[in-house]
Amino acid sequence: MGNTPFYAGGLKFTCKNCSTCCRYDAGYVYLTKNDLKLLSKALNLDKNKFLAGYCRWVVKWNGDEVLSLKEKANNDCILWKDGCTVYNARPLQCRNFPFWEPILAAPKSWEMAASGCPGMNEGELFSMEIIDKIIELQKSEPIINRKGEKI
Repeated sequence: MGNTPFYAGGLKFTCKNCSTCCRYDAGYVYLTKNDLKLLSKALNLDKNKFLAGYCRWVVKWNGDEVLSLKEKANNDCILWKDGCTVYNARPLQCRNFPFWEPILAAPKSWEMAASGCPGMNEGELFSMEIIDKIIELQKSEPIINRKGEKI
């Protein structure tokens, strides 16, 4: 029983389109190869122009350098302007919020995230099975790592 996640009964979430997760606070939006392809296409840019104008390499806690979207000086996502400018092509990380492993690690992590997101604990109930599928999808599309990665 010790391996049963706290969300075994499911979790509620419905995006309220408040854009708080896209704005105001510094953070990273890590990109996968599929994200890079979709975003370049959505902005009608070749991959190199998209990388130069919209991306940066950041160092994670483990020392890996990974690809992330840039932020504006006010900490808004570079792709935000009165809403997400690439909503239908938004990165996997954005599509899967708030079902990220660090947020799902413990009830306290979930509640901390929910304190800044009006859509958490409201609306649609996501079953444990659906949440686990979202986590598996994230694992199946790893973020781009500079070390040994060809992009």
